Amino acid sequence: MYPSRALKRLLPKGTAFARPLLMKTPLFYAQRRFLALILLSTLVITSCREDDDPDKKANEEYVYVNSWIKENMDFWYYWNDQLPASPDKNVEPPDFFESLLHNEDRFSFMAADYIALLNSLQGISHEPGYEFVLYLEAPGSSNVLLQILYVKPASPAETVGLKRGDVITHINSQQITTHNYQELLADLAEPHTVMYRALNGEDFEEAKTLSVSPVQYAENPNYMSTVLDVNGKKVGYFIYNFFASGTQTQPGAYDAETDAIFAEFKSQGIEELILDLRFNSGGSESSARHLASLIGSGVDNSTVFLKREYNALVEQAILNDKDLGPSFLVSHFETKENNIGNQLTSGKVYILTGSRTASASELVINALKPFMEVFIIGETTVGKNMGSISIYEENDPKNTWGLQPIVVKVLNSAGQADYSNGFTPDILRPDNELILYPLGDSREPLLSAAIAEISGMNPARLGYSANREPFAHSLDYKKRSFRLMMNNVLTEELQPR
Repeated sequence: MYPSRALKRLLPKGTAFARPLLMKTPLFYAQRRFLALILLSTLVITSCREDDDPDKKANEEYVYVNSWIKENMDFWYYWNDQLPASPDKNVEPPDFFESLLHNEDRFSFMAADYIALLNSLQGISHEPGYEFVLYLEAPGSSNVLLQILYVKPASPAETVGLKRGDVITHINSQQITTHNYQELLADLAEPHTVMYRALNGEDFEEAKTLSVSPVQYAENPNYMSTVLDVNGKKVGYFIYNFFASGTQTQPGAYDAETDAIFAEFKSQGIEELILDLRFNSGGSESSARHLASLIGSGVDNSTVFLKREYNALVEQAILNDKDLGPSFLVSHFETKENNIGNQLTSGKVYILTGSRTASASELVINALKPFMEVFIIGETTVGKNMGSISIYEENDPKNTWGLQPIVVKVLNSAGQADYSNGFTPDILRPDNELILYPLGDSREPLLSAAIAEISGMNPARLGYSANREPFAHSLDYKKRSFRLMMNNVLTEELQPR
């Protein structure tokens, strides 16, 4: 997950990217000296305790952080040539950051706690352990149903018996409505109660209430893998829920597990692959390359995976660096012993998508397209062909913010990046049934549609609940969602020009 030393040299001094830097810019020390002179002058002129003025103190804090934001955005931001010339630094940092964003930018954001940001990007958060979608209870109603999409292994939700398909109507004894749902969703990070109706087969049981105590949970993206028998044909089915190579305490562990899954697929001689990315809203570039390298037909470490397009300032700094140069702007697939691309008899990979499938997931789809047919079943994807980096200061009590700005556009080996409106499925199949079958069950609509396409038979279930349009999703609230985190490997001398 950590970038190499060279990208550290791309950072303005005093920032960190994935791993922190402790360097300070001359501007930093000048600011310190300037503030010291102001304080000294104030003491000489008057004995009043003006320094204790909360408005003045807040203003100084805003200027301090906002100057840091502007310095980084001036260098890194993809649209840095269109930043406002003299933005107001006397406003709160989130408002200042928002004032800098280009009108095409849907994805840059900042967080008050950079440590929480970095944890979230690795799948670590304080949570009960399930993802969910919100629907209106009925057309025109203000009451809201929270339906569980999947429960995470060994999580508090699994411990208390919650399952995919269960419907929650109350949190902390309050009916969820269109007016209070955001406030109630925030309560899910703390001990709380839920009133829910368990899905039992195709029926819902009577309402029950139970207590859930969230924990700091590290989610494994490798959610499910199995080999299905489809009319005598072996079909690998893999649910992968976000892109991360591992955690800080176990770097590479998730990628190693993905390798093992594909080793099993290969040893069992699968003839087709269904990759389920319906819950996958993005993550790490390196893990996207890793997964695509296990799937692509005829790819190895000489095959172009993606091309990077930065702003002119960053790109020129890369081109001018003796250790980088033009080759750094191109990333290659990996040579994988357990690659299964050449044994897929149809020459296709079947990918299941949802309305929140985004970013690194779309990168995999786009990167595979020049080498094999990518057959998409589900919903139109989000449309994010841009990547971001994490910028933060360590050991600065005056600045705990973390930035996640868009810095790069990604193209496949054919130079294509034309999916800003998302990928349109070959088979449009919204995943909005009230009765949710277990993931991996052949009756589950998206999987059923993929099996039908492979076998030439009719899907197990026809039609869908067109009136059940979701208006919110738990992935909308995760900092890792809709992100492509660039994990560059660079050397050490490069500095911003």
